[in-house]
Amino acid sequence: MTRALIVIDVQESFRARPLWATISDPKIADQVNRLVRIARRAGDLVVWVLHSEPGSGDVFDPALGHVRLMEELERVEGEPLIHKTSHNAFTTTNLQQLLTERGIRELTVCGIRTEQCVETTTRVASDLGHRVTFVTDATATNPIPHRDAPAGQSVAELLADPRTLSADEVVRRTEYALAGRFATIATVDELEAAAGHRG
Repeated sequence: MTRALIVIDVQESFRARPLWATISDPKIADQVNRLVRIARRAGDLVVWVLHSEPGSGDVFDPALGHVRLMEELERVEGEPLIHKTSHNAFTTTNLQQLLTERGIRELTVCGIRTEQCVETTTRVASDLGHRVTFVTDATATNPIPHRDAPAGQSVAELLADPRTLSADEVVRRTEYALAGRFATIATVDELEAAAGHRG
C-alpha cells in the first residue's frame, strides 16, 4: 500500500446550509463512492476527513450534529476518520504521520469544496512531497461572491449579482491553478478505466 484516497469534508454540514441549493454536484457522494471502490480494489488506504469548528454555533459545530459523513457514503470500519479545524487536512491533524507510518507517497483527493479545503489540502500535500491526483468531478463547490459583495447575501442575491463567480468557473480556475504545479487532474471515469473497472 503506497497510495491513499483522501475524502475531504463530504459531510452533512454542507447540506444543512441554504447555499447547498447552488452546489455544483448535489450527488457528489456517488462520485466519491466510485473512487472509494477503486481504492479498495487496489488495496489503497481510504482516509475520511471532516471539518469541525467547535463552539462556532453553526453547521460546522459538532454540538449541532451535522459534522458527520453524508449518509450515502460507504465507509467501512477500520478506515481512518479524522477531524480538522483548518482548511487543509494536514495542519491540525495527524494525517501526515498516518501516511508516513504506512509509507504512502501518492494521494488521490476529492471532496467539498473544490477550491477551498480540497485545493488547499492538495497544495500542502504537494509541498510535503506527495504525488497528488486531484479528481475534479469528485469535488463540489458553490458560486463565490465578489470581494465587495455585502456580507450576509441571500442565495438569490448571490446568484443575481453579475460579479459572482459561478461554480463552473471556480472549478475551471482550480484546475488551471493546480495542473502541472501541484497535482495531476483526473476524472472518475479516467481512474476507473486505468484500474480496469469501467463503471
